Amino acid sequence: MYKIISNKKLAENIHEMIIEAPRVAHSAKPGQFIILIIDKKGERIPLTIADYDKEKGTVNIVVQAIGYSTKKLVSLKENEYIKDFAGPLGNESEFVHEDIEILKNKRIVFVGGGVGSAPIYPQVKWFSERNIKTDVILGFKNKDFIILKEEFEKLNCNLHICTDDGSYGFKGLVTNKLQDMLDNEEIDEVITIGPMIMMKFVSKLTKKYNIKTIASLNTIMLDGTGMCGGCRVSIGGKVKFTCVDGPEFDAHLINFDEAMNRQTTFSDIEKKHSCRLDGAING
Repeated sequence: MYKIISNKKLAENIHEMIIEAPRVAHSAKPGQFIILIIDKKGERIPLTIADYDKEKGTVNIVVQAIGYSTKKLVSLKENEYIKDFAGPLGNESEFVHEDIEILKNKRIVFVGGGVGSAPIYPQVKWFSERNIKTDVILGFKNKDFIILKEEFEKLNCNLHICTDDGSYGFKGLVTNKLQDMLDNEEIDEVITIGPMIMMKFVSKLTKKYNIKTIASLNTIMLDGTGMCGGCRVSIGGKVKFTCVDGPEFDAHLINFDEAMNRQTTFSDIEKKHSCRLDGAING
């Protein structure tokens, strides 16, 4: 059993939870994910690691409550327990293995959207801890949905926040802000995590500038072992499984249209089940 140290609401239906999981925290690296099961009847929930503290033995996850299991997860309180918390799973980010001196001479821009901002945090933190400054573009619907702003501001990064309606920061999409930077500054690499459609257009944009781009397909993972086949994607025309081969891939090789079709395959069925199961949580 894994103890919930805290459960903090960041925005509507978005919670940050800190879980006591010393072994996972000890081995965790940026880019990796965990799978948790709430109780003996629970389904597997894959979530990218949003932060970890090796000394305290804790792992942070950010959860968007959109289905039965995630709604039940965020309803749990501090000092309650979840049944299983397995990880770290998946491959760590590629930059972890790069030469630090080479990285110091690179201009790397992170582009995140919505809840995708959370898995970007440990990556930017990794650079910050090595005194490497990065640029971070985060996009949200409006100011009420901004998450982890204060946490990013404490890191060694240039933070650019975009909102669709202009209620905070840059008015427009992350691709609009990225376009500005690409037109006026030297950029070596882009790393993007967020909605599939956002990553698709980030990839299309950077391809025009021939800039290396990495995207995380964390949102299509299911069982975390590659056995279910639910996270199958086409990368450069080859079949890959996101949970064991990724979750990060060369964005210019990803067939985003195919991946988005897979994401919506069961959306109608999920909506019907969500309505029926809401009552199980609420009472």
